[in-house]
Parts: sequence; C-alpha cells; structure tokens
Amino acid sequence: MIDIALDRLTEEGLLSESRYLESYISYRAGSGYGPLRIREELNQRGLSRGDVEQAIRECGFNWQEQLEDTWRRKFAGALPEDAKERARQGRFLSYRGYSLEMIGRLLSGREFYD
Repeated sequence: MIDIALDRLTEEGLLSESRYLESYISYRAGSGYGPLRIREELNQRGLSRGDVEQAIRECGFNWQEQLEDTWRRKFAGALPEDAKERARQGRFLSYRGYSLEMIGRLLSGREFYD
C-alpha cells in the first residue's frame, strides 16, 4: 500500500525530489550554511550526486554574499587582527561549508576592495 501511495503522490507532483532539493538548499543557505556543507548533507541522505550538484548550481544563491552575511552576523564584520583570530573565524566559516578560497578572500579584506 505504501508503494502505491508514493507512486500516486509522485504522479500528481506532490512528491518531488527536485522540489525537496530546492527547499532544502534554500532553508540551509538561509540559515548561513555554504554549498560544501549542504552538498555533503544531501549526499548523506542518499540523493543522487548529479541532482545535488545541479540543484546547487541552479539555486540562484550568491554564495559569496551568503558567506559575508554569515560572517557579519557571527563576527560583527570585524576582520581578524592576528593569526589566532583569523584561524578561529576561518574554522567557523569552513565548518559552515564555505570553501577555503572564499574564506581567504573575505578574511584578507580583498572582498571589500575589489
């Protein structure tokens, strides 16, 4: 009976993997998580890597802006003054799922001068 119900919901468009991906990405990105973390969470849920990659590419988020917003909320926009603080901020942002390249660009201050 469960399989029949799931098939019916899928046929009616009420159960859709692409809608789930879109919703999940939107929710997690809105919570300050980056593409690397979101990708890993979706892969752990058994979703197709290709579908996950496509959904992340097509989601319409500007990940650099998301990173900056997350950083500003956590660190009040204060660039690190020493290596210890830079490492602390970098660890937090990396854990959130942003690439080291994006983090380095932000924490070096280049993001604000380009």
